[in-house]
Amino acid sequence: MQWKTDWGLRGRMVLTMFLLFVLYIVFIGLLSLYFTRLSSIVLIMGLFMGAQFFFSDKLALYSMGAREVDPDEYPELHRAVERLSQQADLPKPKVAVADSRVPNAFATGRSKKSAAVCVTTGIMNTLDQEELEGVIAHELAHVKNRDVMVMTIASFLSTIAFLIVRWGWLFAGGRDRGGQQGAPVIVAILASLVVWIVSFLLIRALSRYREYAADRGAAVITGKPSALATALMKIDSGMENVPKDDLRSEAEMNAFFIIPIRSGWLGRLFSTHPSTEKRIDRLRDLERELEGR
Repeated sequence: MQWKTDWGLRGRMVLTMFLLFVLYIVFIGLLSLYFTRLSSIVLIMGLFMGAQFFFSDKLALYSMGAREVDPDEYPELHRAVERLSQQADLPKPKVAVADSRVPNAFATGRSKKSAAVCVTTGIMNTLDQEELEGVIAHELAHVKNRDVMVMTIASFLSTIAFLIVRWGWLFAGGRDRGGQQGAPVIVAILASLVVWIVSFLLIRALSRYREYAADRGAAVITGKPSALATALMKIDSGMENVPKDDLRSEAEMNAFFIIPIRSGWLGRLFSTHPSTEKRIDRLRDLERELEGR
């Protein structure tokens, strides 16, 4: 395997983290203007960020109702992950399965050594072995590119801002600039809303590029871009047959899925992924390049 560093992805990850750091400082500064217990806020946010960083793999699997499986339960799945990991020059990640009709897969973990690859029972029932290996290779490419860790960190600020927008009214112990009790909580909530929107747009921009990078990585690992292209078509069409309740229950993991759960034009507009059609077109181009060598 001839793996080439994607400097476009590296540059976008660095820029996204820098802009999110600036946004984080501004966010803390705004909160300090309207809340007296800033130290408590910083402590809680710090603990939350630490928990998210060190336990992100377990939290992601738990949120999907997934569990780690051993080779005796899913021998073919383990063999595929092990072989593809060797081809990608990666330590074999933990293997997990989620009992879900939604055909999807994702990778999680803060490092290559702590990574986990999860597939749903729905995707195993939808794809053949070659197509499933294309999807697994895509998730391993995320691990090799280290963008899973960056997305985990990047989503922290967005999550905190969203929680304040939703529950900010509980912080009633602040004060205004005149020193009087009754801080203008609405101002802090509006500031949090702006922070949430900006951080979401930054994450969206990074996420779309990283999906293209992972698709290219999967093609390099397997040497079969067409297998992943066919898998994407099947997964995308398979979403239409999944009950809406199942889709809603798993939508919070959209940024990490190989194909996001979306509905309507608004869902497509704010999707964290490029369109399946564009991804397939690029994979077809890669296939032609490989055939022309």
